[in-house]
This record gives sequence, C-alpha cells and structure tokens, in this order.
Amino acid sequence: MKSVRKGLRAGELEKDTYDRLVCAECGENLKTENDPDEVGSVRVCPECGKRWQQI
Repeated sequence: MKSVRKGLRAGELEKDTYDRLVCAECGENLKTENDPDEVGSVRVCPECGKRWQQI
C-alpha cells in the first residue's frame, strides 16, 4: 500500500477544488477507514478499491 503523498506524485490521486482527495482513475472521492490499532488512517476508493495510507 502506497502513501497518499506517493499517490499524488505518481498521478494516481488528485485534489479537487475543495482539496479533497480523488481517485484519478475513477474520479470518486476517497473514503476513510480508521483502525484504532494502527497509526494513521487508510484512504480507500469506493469504486475500484485501491488503498492509500495516510499518516
């Protein structure tokens, strides 16, 4: 799983006009999954299921 920063640099993620993260492939806003046992959160595209880690 890549980080959100690496996804932005690679062109897999984009930011919309309100600085929300958007999957470049699907055009969908990313959802957040929070696991209380881990540091940070995981951002998931609801359409294609790709995941990025946000610290």
